[in-house]
Amino acid sequence: MADQLSNDELVQRFPGEPITHDNAAHYRGRLRRELLVNRCDDCRLWHAPPKPMCPECWSWNVTPLPVSGNGAIFMNVFLYQGPPAPGVDYSTPYPVVTVELEEQVGLRFTATVADADNGDIQIGKAVRLDWRDRAGSPMPVFVLTGADA
Repeated sequence: MADQLSNDELVQRFPGEPITHDNAAHYRGRLRRELLVNRCDDCRLWHAPPKPMCPECWSWNVTPLPVSGNGAIFMNVFLYQGPPAPGVDYSTPYPVVTVELEEQVGLRFTATVADADNGDIQIGKAVRLDWRDRAGSPMPVFVLTGADA
């Protein structure tokens, strides 16, 4: 069903998101609860954010493919203020993390951590992908696995 949505319908499902020709497939993947990352068909490099050309070999043969969503927190920040967004409460600092995914060293994805105390969100902690509905659409989040990476 997600693949049958028109571009206009896709934009309506993710209000306020910067949907472009280069990342529309990634948002369609989110509707299936799949985190897609571009991978070069020639040199096999994974790269994010989505771009139509491989940054390593300059090939245009790039395919969005699902990743496991498993990884370790590479960087974290806590936001004390920001623009209003569904599901975001700044009365407690809101965590934003960049996770290095297990598919490749240097492959990183940024989202929030759900269901964790802020004191437990630390660099090096292992996480896995999960999904939360925000404004009626699935959004990727990470949850702590209880292990160190």
